[in-house]
Amino acid sequence: MEKAFKKHSEASCKQARLAIQDTLDVVGGKWKLVLIWVLGNGKRKFNELSRDAGISPRILSKELQELEINGLVSRTVCNTRPVTVEYELTKYSNTLSEVILAMHKWGVTHRKKITGKA
Repeated sequence: MEKAFKKHSEASCKQARLAIQDTLDVVGGKWKLVLIWVLGNGKRKFNELSRDAGISPRILSKELQELEINGLVSRTVCNTRPVTVEYELTKYSNTLSEVILAMHKWGVTHRKKITGKA
C-alpha cells in the first residue's frame, strides 16, 4: 500500500493530482459509476435504466448526457412509436473496468468492517 502513496516531486505530485481530478470530473458523483455498472449488463431503455438504477428521470438525463459527452455511453434513438431511446456502454468504457472492480472490492471490505460482519 505504501507504494501507492510514495513520495513525489512537486511536478509529479501535481500531475498525479490532476489525473485524479480528471477521473473524478468524468465519473464522480453519486450516479455515474452506478449507471456504468447497470449498463454493464447490457442495453437499457431510459425508463428501465431509471428503474434499475433507482434514479429520477431528470437526474438520469443529466448524468447520461455527461457520460455520452465523455464517450462512455452511446445513445440510440429507436424507430418506434412512441420514440424510445436505448443506452449502452461504449468500448471506451471498458477502460474503467479496473477502477470499478477495485471500488467494488474496497466497498465490500469497507461494509464488512463498518458492520462488523467480517
